Amino acid sequence: QVQLEESGGGLVQAGGSLRLSCAASGRTFKSWIVGWFRQAPGKEREFVAGIRWTGGSTHYSDSVKGRFTIFKDNAKNTVYLQMNSLNAEDTAVYYCAAGWTGGSIYAHEYVAWGQGTQVTVSS
Repeated sequence: QVQLEESGGGLVQAGGSLRLSCAASGRTFKSWIVGWFRQAPGKEREFVAGIRWTGGSTHYSDSVKGRFTIFKDNAKNTVYLQMNSLNAEDTAVYYCAAGWTGGSIYAHEYVAWGQGTQVTVSS
């Protein structure tokens, strides 16, 4: 099983940027789909972005398309989420997840999860 650890969260002003990292241990990401989800207080966990480790194809939710970019570093076995033009609606705990269902936006199709990192955007 792969273990995931997120980092990079914090407090940022509206319009600012943050980069989140998701590092894998225990095994490599090879053949996996890695996704970022987020959960705001009182709301359900929602899909943000995903990347196929082999090939690098990506998919995004409409709410972040054009502002967020997911990418990977093969050598570091790490997936990143670059978040630009942040706004208050982006405030949430962000989770990294890994699974095998290509293009999935559903949390139940991801089998490994990190503990999350808080992102707070002040307006």
